[in-house]
Amino acid sequence: MKMKKWAFFMIAFLLLLSGCSEKEQVKGPVKKEKPVTQTEPKQPEEQQVNPYFYPLTGVGSKVDTDTRAVAVMVNNHPKARPQSGLTKADIVYEILAEGDITRFLAVFQSEKPANIGPVRSARDYYIYLAKGLNALYIAHGYSPEAKEILNGNYIDNLNGMVYDGTLFKRSKTRRAPHNSYITYQNILKGAKQKKYSMEKGPTPFKFFTKEESKNITGADASTVKITYSKGGISNSMFKFDAATGKYKRFSGDAQTVDLDSKDPVLLDNIFIIEAKHQFIDSYGRRDIDLKSGGKAYLLQKGKVNQVEWKNKSGELVPVKDGVEVPLVQGKTWVNVVPTKPGLENIVTLTK
Repeated sequence: MKMKKWAFFMIAFLLLLSGCSEKEQVKGPVKKEKPVTQTEPKQPEEQQVNPYFYPLTGVGSKVDTDTRAVAVMVNNHPKARPQSGLTKADIVYEILAEGDITRFLAVFQSEKPANIGPVRSARDYYIYLAKGLNALYIAHGYSPEAKEILNGNYIDNLNGMVYDGTLFKRSKTRRAPHNSYITYQNILKGAKQKKYSMEKGPTPFKFFTKEESKNITGADASTVKITYSKGGISNSMFKFDAATGKYKRFSGDAQTVDLDSKDPVLLDNIFIIEAKHQFIDSYGRRDIDLKSGGKAYLLQKGKVNQVEWKNKSGELVPVKDGVEVPLVQGKTWVNVVPTKPGLENIVTLTK
């Protein structure tokens, strides 16, 4: 009897434990864990590559750049300074005219200044440079050699001797021959009158990518002085500005700025070449050999390299060991100096 009671209590106890266990298992609702969703890492945005680039600067463009260049003879006499339009030139060629005064051939293609000048007379070697760039050539006057070339229709051109007072305007603030100006609008107007095509740009120069230009090597040369004569009337200087990565230009001690906007001329390449100069008349006019090539300096990003120059289908390009040296994307100034007294005696490079 006792055994039966004991067995009864044991069974009851086990049933009680089982009930408690079940209650604990169902105590409260079971929380469902949210599924973990993996997000893909963000890909870096691709840099948009411009489909076009300007042939004389290498700078990219969203629109077609195949338009004709315009090459203008710009006066560099002290009475013509400061000039108008030079800040927008893709390339400027500076070469001696008569005596110790240089003259500029300012080439515009990527930018179109409102006003350009003072415009000066043509010389044959400037005409050949403009022709090599397939440019419309603008001048006011000419030497006998240049007149013969222009009259022979060697190059499309507009000359102030024909259009003085119409396409070309005289400034009242300066005296002749330092007061002839032309607007870009009048250049296009004259081209239309003469039925000159303003399509087809120059053959592109070779350029570094922006990344490549960061790794340019060479001797340190943040300042370069060019001495054309003892009188110093055309002596010039370029100073590298590390903050902008560009060169400032000076005529003597005066910085080269635009007459109208006061903006400074800022450059990315300074290309100084040595060429044979020869007097051809008593007036002091010269024949300058821009075909044979020779010694040169190329300054970029505060560095200088001794290279050579070559005439490549009318374009003057830097070469080293027979290979064309790329330019930094941007604007270029080309100084042509005589072989006598020579590059090393005319150009001074300093850190």
